Amino acid sequence: MVFASLIFLFLFLPLNLLLYYSTKNATWRNLILIVFSLFFYGWGEPIWITLMIFSATVDYVNGRVIEKYRGKIGAKIGLISSLIINLGLLATFKYSSFIVENVNGIFGTSFSMPHFALPIGISFYTFQTISYSVDVYRNEVKAQRSYLKFLMFVSLFHQLVAGPIVRYSHIASEIDNRKEKLADISMGISRFCIGLFKKVVIANVAAELVRKYMGDNSAPLTMDALHDLSTGAAWFGLVMFALQIYFDFSGYSDMAIGLGWMFGFHYHENFKYPYTATSITDFWRRWHISLGTFFKDYVYIPMGGNKKRIYFNLFVVWFLTGMWHGASWNFIFWGLYFFVFISLEKAFILNFLKKIPKFFSHVYALLIIIPGWVIFYFTDTKMLGAYVGKLFSFGSGPLWDMEVNSDLTANLFWFIFAIICCMPVYHKVKHWFDNRLQKPALFEMAAIGVNVICIFLCVAQLVGKSYNPFIYFRF
Repeated sequence: MVFASLIFLFLFLPLNLLLYYSTKNATWRNLILIVFSLFFYGWGEPIWITLMIFSATVDYVNGRVIEKYRGKIGAKIGLISSLIINLGLLATFKYSSFIVENVNGIFGTSFSMPHFALPIGISFYTFQTISYSVDVYRNEVKAQRSYLKFLMFVSLFHQLVAGPIVRYSHIASEIDNRKEKLADISMGISRFCIGLFKKVVIANVAAELVRKYMGDNSAPLTMDALHDLSTGAAWFGLVMFALQIYFDFSGYSDMAIGLGWMFGFHYHENFKYPYTATSITDFWRRWHISLGTFFKDYVYIPMGGNKKRIYFNLFVVWFLTGMWHGASWNFIFWGLYFFVFISLEKAFILNFLKKIPKFFSHVYALLIIIPGWVIFYFTDTKMLGAYVGKLFSFGSGPLWDMEVNSDLTANLFWFIFAIICCMPVYHKVKHWFDNRLQKPALFEMAAIGVNVICIFLCVAQLVGKSYNPFIYFRF
């Protein structure tokens, strides 16, 4: 099931809220969340519910073992067990075919290719449960004694299939003793509506243009079609993908955070206007923050961080960041692409960027970020190379064509609006209301009106539409 669907909006979520708030008993509320979360996850792939429950059970047991034998060999065994089982499951279901394919290619062997369907959200909940085991081992959190509470943490449908990666330590107190407030519910609804609008009105529209110029899984771009593409068309398609992936993923995160507020959970932010970044380092402090902080806290710092072997540590982190996104070489190349620029920034570029006007450092960041998305998009390395060639083939072939001109003209106001939404306009408007008018009630009334408009526009877009999953479902 997806958030951006009529079934979720008008049946699943209202029924969940109704049943949840029909009782004040914390245990019953937890059970209601578990049942709805398992139903949500099993809507499309019921078979993988068992895998998620198995992963949760493993780490619940390992957490108890680590705490019981703290400071002894048993604690280390519990941690190692958690790492081996979780990473083993992830490697089996996500990377086994990729590993066998490359082994066959390098050594000329003919091992049969394993064929596993990728369980939705496995990368997210695997990292969540691993972080729990590590934090218990570090004595940063206490092991959860209630299996139902731990299962609820792992299975919460708000962030289960596409993040953000919610660590147990972030919501431990709310798992045991949360207090739902009307103000939080109101803010949660507004945040959810903003995320839904991002997905349906901006990301989905951009996706149609991406499909036209870059192809997709249902209609891949062919070499002949790419040959006929103008340089301008190639760049237009790439810019549309940059908008699509940002509004798709940040929209999901907004909805997840909003849903959390509705049920008394406060998840950390996952995006902070990344396209306003003034460096690649700054971009990755703003983009998919939960993944970046995971690798920082559980890989980069334990390896030595900035104290020793800095560039080797960065290489490992960005190699793993690429690998996390998918079992394909293009994702590894994408991760290492950012490794190069972040390393250069650490070495000398950041000092230079601090001395020039922010406008120029912002342009520099965009000139690195947007071309990087083409590496992310094409899993076929031959098509990737050909598309990169088209992007920079200013000397051969047409630079522009009338079809691009027509699409840009037809979507000009939408495009300008999307660009504006990449900036912190909402927060500036709220700040103006709070400080100039000093009438928060007026802002709340305006927010209600905006929410109604967002829902109306989104429903109008969703009626008659087929399944429209989020990009990060496949990770």
